[in-house]
Amino acid sequence: MKETSLLLQLIGENPLFKIIDFLIENKGMDFTKKDIISGANISRAALFNYWGQLERYSIILVTRKFGKTKLYTLNNSNSLVKHILDLELALIKTSMEKANNKEILVES
Repeated sequence: MKETSLLLQLIGENPLFKIIDFLIENKGMDFTKKDIISGANISRAALFNYWGQLERYSIILVTRKFGKTKLYTLNNSNSLVKHILDLELALIKTSMEKANNKEILVES
């Protein structure tokens, strides 16, 4: 079973957050909606419940189209996405600092 990301540990495992977390973990790659459903481990209904918000806030971008199929990626130029990425980076730094402090205490 996949370990919960630091971001989801903080903000919770709401399907919207799971979609965003999946796209962050796979930054720079593009996916179909079916891929996102599978990768974020959510239901089809959950994706469509939150898809409007992802589009309204420009969190996702269409990267390519093949017939009726569209591929999507995280919109890294969006200011909201940049803040989410900053939050994730801060969580990682905090986690690493805590791990380093534990190592120092164990070595002492």
